[in-house]
Amino acid sequence: MSPSDSDPFRRAGDVAVVRRLFEQLPLMVCALEGPELRFVAATSAYRAYAGRPDITGTPFWEAFPETLGQRVAELFERVIASGRAESLREWRFQFDLPDSGGETEVFVDLNLWPLRGADDQVTGVIAQVIDVTTRVREQQRVAEAEKRFEQARDVIDALQRQLLPNGLPVLPEIQIAASYLLADADAAAGGDWFDAVPLAGGKVALVVGDVVGHGVSATAAMGQLRAVLHDRLDETGDVLTAIAAADRMARRVADAQAATVCITVLDPASGALTYCSAGHPPPLIAGPNGARFVPPSGQGPLGTGAAYSVRTDQLAPEETVLLYTDGIIERPGRTPAEATVELSQVVAGAVAGPIFSGDDRPLVDRLCAQTMERLVRETGHSDDITLMAAQRRLPVPTLKLTGPDGPAWLRVARTAVDAWVTLHNAGEQDRIALLHAAGEVVTNSTEHARPDDGGTAVTITAELLDNGEARLVIADNGRWQERPRPGDKRFRRDHGFGLAMAAAFADRLDVDRRPDGTTVTVRRRLSRSAQLLRPAQINFGASPASREPEELLIVDQPDAPSSRIALIGPIDVDTIQDLGPELDRYTLGGTHDLVVDLSRVTHLASAGVAELYRTAADGNGRHYPLTLYAPAGSTAHHVLSLVDLPHTTTDPHPETSRSGHGPDSMP
Repeated sequence: MSPSDSDPFRRAGDVAVVRRLFEQLPLMVCALEGPELRFVAATSAYRAYAGRPDITGTPFWEAFPETLGQRVAELFERVIASGRAESLREWRFQFDLPDSGGETEVFVDLNLWPLRGADDQVTGVIAQVIDVTTRVREQQRVAEAEKRFEQARDVIDALQRQLLPNGLPVLPEIQIAASYLLADADAAAGGDWFDAVPLAGGKVALVVGDVVGHGVSATAAMGQLRAVLHDRLDETGDVLTAIAAADRMARRVADAQAATVCITVLDPASGALTYCSAGHPPPLIAGPNGARFVPPSGQGPLGTGAAYSVRTDQLAPEETVLLYTDGIIERPGRTPAEATVELSQVVAGAVAGPIFSGDDRPLVDRLCAQTMERLVRETGHSDDITLMAAQRRLPVPTLKLTGPDGPAWLRVARTAVDAWVTLHNAGEQDRIALLHAAGEVVTNSTEHARPDDGGTAVTITAELLDNGEARLVIADNGRWQERPRPGDKRFRRDHGFGLAMAAAFADRLDVDRRPDGTTVTVRRRLSRSAQLLRPAQINFGASPASREPEELLIVDQPDAPSSRIALIGPIDVDTIQDLGPELDRYTLGGTHDLVVDLSRVTHLASAGVAELYRTAADGNGRHYPLTLYAPAGSTAHHVLSLVDLPHTTTDPHPETSRSGHGPDSMP
C-alpha cells in the first residue's frame, strides 16, 4: 500500500467528506492566505453572517472595504508574522452586513491561529468569529442602569442633605450629635428628619420627626415640616406653638398627614426638659445609673385631629438625652418590646464608657455611633433611622491673650485660637475659618504700627455666645497707616489681601479704627456635622489624629512620575521665606513643571497664597508652572477655593501615595 493510500485524508472521496463537514460546521470560521489576505475557505455560517456568499478568492480589503482603519487586517498580519495564536475578547467592529441598511456595529470574540503550509511555514491565518453583541449590549445596559442608579442615588443624597440641617449648632453649655441612616442602598430618600434650634437663654430645641413613606413627595413634606417647626421655635421658643403650626400644615398637605414628631427643649442651666411627642416614641435619658424612657405625652400624629400638651422631666449634669425614630425599634427579628429593651441597654452601656478602646470622641458622638453600630449590625434594618443626642456641659472659658505683634507671637495666638475652637468640638470648616481669620487680622496689625510707635501690642478675645455665634475680637494699639504702593520698598503683593480673606472667613467682620488703636471683630456661627450614612458606612471606628509639624517641611517625592514636592505644616509669614527659593530650585527658575501636594498644609495664610500666585508670573515675567493639589476638605482646599486660586482636588499621581513614599508615609 502506498503512503498516500494509508493517509485517511488522501483517500478517494475523503476530501469531499471533509469539505462537506467543514461547510456544515455551525461555526463561523474562515482562512486567509498570502500578502493580500485572500479568503481560501469559509464555512457557510461565516459567509451567511458576513453577507458575502462568493467570498472565496477575494482579498480581505476588497470583501470588507469599510473596515479600513479598524485594524482588522492588522490583527491577521500580526498572527502571520509571529506564528502565535491569539484570542481577543469583545472587539468592536463596524461591518456592512446584509439587511442592515448600512454599517452595523458588532462585538466579536476572535480566536486566531497561524495557517501552515506543507513545509510548516506560516502562510496565512485561520479565524474563528463569535458574535457576542447581545452579551455586550446587555452588559452596557446593566452598566448604564448602574450609572443612572448611582446618579439617582447622588441626587437622593444631595436632596437629603439640602433638606436636613447644614450642621448642628455648637453651644456654650450643650453638646449635640446626630446620625441618620438610610434604609438600604436602594432606598429612595426617606422622611426622617432632625433639627436643633438655639433659643434664648442658652436653651436648645431638639427635633426628630418621621414622615410616612419614602420618595420625593415624602422628602418634600419632611422639608416643609422641618421649615415650619424651625421657624416657629426660632420665633417663639414655645413647643406647643410649633406643634400647632406643623399640625395645621399636615392637615393641608396630604403627604405630611400622620407624620410624627418629638420636640424637646433643654435648659442647660437647670437641666429642665420640656417635651411633646406627637405620635412619636418618647425621649430616652441615660446616665451612670442606667437608662429610662420619659413618660410619653400620648398624643397622635400630626394632622389627625389630636390635641397636644407638654410634659416635663429633669436631666442631671451627668445624663444624656436621646431622641430617635422608630426605625431603631422596628428592626427585623425583634418585637417592639425586645427592641426597646435592647435600645435602653446599649445606650446605657455607651454612656457608661466607650465600647471600644481608643474611642475618645465626645460622649454624644459615641452614643449615636455605637448605638447604631451595635443594634443595626446585629439585626439589619428596614426603615430609616435617626438618632440625636444632647448633653449638658461646662462652658469653655473665654479666651483672652495679649502679646507683642510679630511672627513668633502670631504662632502662639494661632495655637491658642485653634485649641479654643477644638475644645468646643466645632466642625473643621469653622476651625479653619476662625484660625485663618485670626491669623490674617493679627498679621495685618503689623501694618498699623508706624515706625516711631515702638511696636504693637495685640489682644485676642474669643467667646461663644448663647446663640452659637463665636465672637473673636482682635485689638491693637497701632495707628492705621497708608498702604504702600508698587515701587515702595515696603510694598508686598499680599498687602490688603489678609483683611479681605478674614472677611471672607467670617459671617460678619467689623473694623473700628481709632487714633489709639484698631479693633477687628470677627463673627461666625459655629456648627458641627451630623452623619448621613448608608448601610456600608456603619463602621464608626475613630481615626487616630496625626500630629503635624509646627515648621514648614518641604518634602521631595522622587517616586512620582514627574517633579513633585509635598508641603507639610503652616505656610505663613514665618515660614514663607523658605518656600520661594525652593519653588525656584524645583522648577529650575520657572522652566519645569512641578506638582505641589498641599494635602497636609495646616495653615495657609495670605502671604502663602501670594507666593503660590506665582503660578501666573513673578515680577520678572518668569512663569511658574505649578500644579497645586489640595484634596476636598483639606485646609488648603478651603483657602484656595475662597481666593479662587486654580488647584486640583484629584491627586495627579495617586500611585505616589500608595507606594509608601508620599507625605502620609512620614512619621
